[in-house]
Amino acid sequence: RQALEEMRALYERNQADVSEAKAGRTDLIFLIRFRHCCLLRNQRCLLAYLYDRLLRIRALRWEYGSVLPNTIQFHMSAEEVEWFNRYKKSLATYMRSVGGEEGLDLTQDIKPPKSLYIEVRCLRDHGEFEIDDGTTILLKKNSQHFLPRWKCEQLIRQGILEHVLS
Repeated sequence: RQALEEMRALYERNQADVSEAKAGRTDLIFLIRFRHCCLLRNQRCLLAYLYDRLLRIRALRWEYGSVLPNTIQFHMSAEEVEWFNRYKKSLATYMRSVGGEEGLDLTQDIKPPKSLYIEVRCLRDHGEFEIDDGTTILLKKNSQHFLPRWKCEQLIRQGILEHVLS
């Protein structure tokens, strides 16, 4: 906000000085050019800042999945939330288009798995959870289960399950 205010003030001063320079005050040309260079520098800094935020928001999709925690969404602007939703839809469309009929979940294994099944502890009540063979498991707080890694990795990232290392 401060950079934008500074840019607005520089622009207004330049506009006033340009009017005077057109009237014949050529000594203001160097000052006008200097302010213009300051405006361009601030613009580059703001664009770099915004680009860095977009990269971080993109990384959040891979870290937290398609639903962001409220604590993170609270610190995002409406435009950033909209960009996140468009990126999420674009990624989902791509993942459905590759990998056959079911698609390919690229967010499944962030780290290469050492085993296909892992032991997990439920950190909070989540309700029923169905695995591929049709078995339904009730995820209650402090219950422990032996589940397929790929099926529960998303819940681990969301903070519902915890990987038990024994």
